[in-house]
Amino acid sequence: MKSAIEQLSTYKSVHLNPKNIRTHFFGVPMIIWSLFVLLGLIRFSYESIEVSIAMVFMLMVLAYYFMLHVKLAVGLMLFIIPVLLTSDYVATQTSHPLVLAIAVFVIGWAIQFVGHKYEKAKPAFIDDLNQLLIGPFFLMAEVYFMFGWQKQLEQDITPIARDKRRALEAKRREQQAS
Repeated sequence: MKSAIEQLSTYKSVHLNPKNIRTHFFGVPMIIWSLFVLLGLIRFSYESIEVSIAMVFMLMVLAYYFMLHVKLAVGLMLFIIPVLLTSDYVATQTSHPLVLAIAVFVIGWAIQFVGHKYEKAKPAFIDDLNQLLIGPFFLMAEVYFMFGWQKQLEQDITPIARDKRRALEAKRREQQAS
């Protein structure tokens, strides 16, 4: 398993533009919420408790985040519980949850791609699907950095991210020249 520093520096390498990062603060939560609505539609009973696939998925992803970085995972847990509760409500208590989830999902992704136009770099998941899970992790790290928390983590990932970005841009220029 790649370390938090490796994962975050790879993600940050295509998320250096502040406008792109801002779009992700809207797009990523929308995608997560809509995905949880969709997964919340698939339900089963376990020892007389109704469980959704969204709940199982949330537990698995949080376990992964805790393995990567405990302090960031705590913040993500505080973020994800209200997301799960509201998405579960929509999945079980509204008349057209599928339509709403798909609409929010599409809008969330559109916002993401607008951000990458500012960035002039393709999304991180294009080269590594695991980066889809790192988006929320990255945003929580950015929140921590805004508050002045986890300064060492920020100092560790930023130069690596810039080096990775320079390498990506050099490769792109090389491909364009040939």
